[in-house]
Order: sequence, then C-alpha cells, then structure tokens
Amino acid sequence: MQQYELYDMPADAISSVVFSPTNPAYLLVSSWDKSVRLYDVQVPAPLKTSYTHKAPVLDSCFSDGSHAFSGGLDKRLKKFDFNTGNDTILGLHDEAIKCVEYSKENSLIVTGSWDKSIRLWDIRSKDATVGIYPQPGKVFAIDVMNHKLVVAMAGRHVFIYDVRNMKDAIQKRESSLKYMTRCVKCMPNGEGYASSSIEGRVSVEFFDPSPKSQARKYAFKCHRKVIDGVDTVYPVNALAFNPTHGTFASGGADGVVNIWDGFNKKRLRQYPSYPSSVASLSFSCDGRFLAVASSYTFEEGEKDHPPDSKTNADLNSWEANEMIGHFLEKPYLTRNS
Repeated sequence: MQQYELYDMPADAISSVVFSPTNPAYLLVSSWDKSVRLYDVQVPAPLKTSYTHKAPVLDSCFSDGSHAFSGGLDKRLKKFDFNTGNDTILGLHDEAIKCVEYSKENSLIVTGSWDKSIRLWDIRSKDATVGIYPQPGKVFAIDVMNHKLVVAMAGRHVFIYDVRNMKDAIQKRESSLKYMTRCVKCMPNGEGYASSSIEGRVSVEFFDPSPKSQARKYAFKCHRKVIDGVDTVYPVNALAFNPTHGTFASGGADGVVNIWDGFNKKRLRQYPSYPSSVASLSFSCDGRFLAVASSYTFEEGEKDHPPDSKTNADLNSWEANEMIGHFLEKPYLTRNS
C-alpha cells in the first residue's frame, strides 16, 4: 500500500470529499474554510480550481465532469462551471444545507437541510426550484440511487422516496440504529442501503418490504477500541460503496477505515489508523481509488488535534478469496494547519 499527500489543502476542516462520476481522477473537496476545491489526483500539481461560499460548506457533488453543486451554513445552493469559472446561486433553504446529491436519472439536485425539508432543483431551468418537501426532523444524511431517495433525520426517522413522485414517502421507517444517524449510502445494485450512527454501529437494509427481504437486514458493531480496559465507542462518520465490487468502506472518529463484504457479513481489511477522525469517504467511478478525509469532527469538543488530511487509494489486483482488490496506490491529501 502506498499513499501520498495532496497539497494546497483547505485552511480548515474538510467536510466532504467526492469523486467525479465520469473522471476517476477528479476529486471535489468541501471545507469549513468556505471553499470548494477541485483536484486532479493523478498530476503533480493537483489543485485545478476552487470557489467559495459566504460560510462553511457542508457538502458538494458533481452532476457531470464540468459542474459542481454545493451548500452549507450560508443556506445557499451554488452551481459552479469548471469550464467558465462562473458560479450561480440556484436558491436558498431556510437553514443550513447539510446534504447535496445529484439524481442522474432525473437530472435533479437533491438537498437536505436543518430546516426540516428536502428540496429538488432542476439544473436545466432558470427557475431551478422543483419542489419543497417538509420532513419530520432535521435532515442529517441523504443518498440517491436510480429513482430512490433515502433521507435520514433526527428522531431516527428514515424515509424512502421515489424522486419522480415526492408527494409522499413510499416507505417510512424507524432506523435500526438507536442513536443519531451520521451517514447513509445506497448499494450500487439498488437493492438497499447502509447507514451509520454515532454509537459505533452500521446497519445494512433493503428496499423490498417483503418479510423475506426484510429478514436479510442486519446491524453490527465497529470502530471501537479498548483503552485502559474500557470499551471506547466512536461515531461512524462516513460510508462509501465500491461501484465495481459492491463492497463498502466505513470511516470513524477513531481514525480507522474498514473494508466490509456486506453480502458475507465480514470485514475484509482494516487499514492503519489516520492521525484524526475520518470525516468523509468516496470511491472513484472506476472503483480504483478511495478518497479518505481525515479531519477532526469535534466529537470531543475543542482540543488540539493533528492536521486535517485526505487520502485516495487504488484498488486493483484481486486475491482469490476476497471481494475487494488490494490498495496498490493511495494518494494522501493533507491539509497543514
């Protein structure tokens, strides 16, 4: 396993990392320093361009290889064109935008906010707002796969929508996890999703409501350490599915990244601990690279902490009995405080 650092990093904590859906070298990084940055992780000078918000940025996404969308504490959904360098404010939430995702099948941006709403935005229209859909709690995490939208909220609410008809959720569930949800990610095959919580647990669930399918769901403990004889539990901040292999990665406030075979319910790998919490994860579109944002997430309040950092990993050669390839190259993207 090799890893290297990317320079020109944000000046504050990293909130999210996400790879381009069309170019496995392009990585989008949002930060509490109010910036969104585009990197080409395969060149010596990786920073290609950047733009800013008026407040910390909590999430960002690509629609294609040329456009980014982002939102955060300034409540604005912003669109940025990498070719022209122009940015556009598409609209506003009433409170901070926590999540930004792109629905390729519907050509829509989906945002989730602490104002207890989901909003859809048509990126092809001058009047971008498609609809505002109130939720029973603050939105903590969302993900979109095909036409399904998964929304995780305060109060352990998990709603599943068909993006083509948002009038009502097609399923309203209570989270299998007892504590606050940190992340949800849909399976690449569209069968279900994984979610994680602040209590060192991950659940794997399926969309099919039939008893046979629901009997397959499960949850497990992870990201825990015994320190001085005490079992210490860490939040699981990040999840990411490999689009090629179907395995998934989890990242926790313990600074550890695990690789899981969800089908066979086993851990395949645990990588050496990063210097700080793992805040975000993203696989490249070809499944070869894994970006890891190591950035203190203030689970212990204000304290001195190591510099924030980001990492990519190259997944390639397969072992006969494993569901995931080796990490052959791991670009380590680091911000120096």
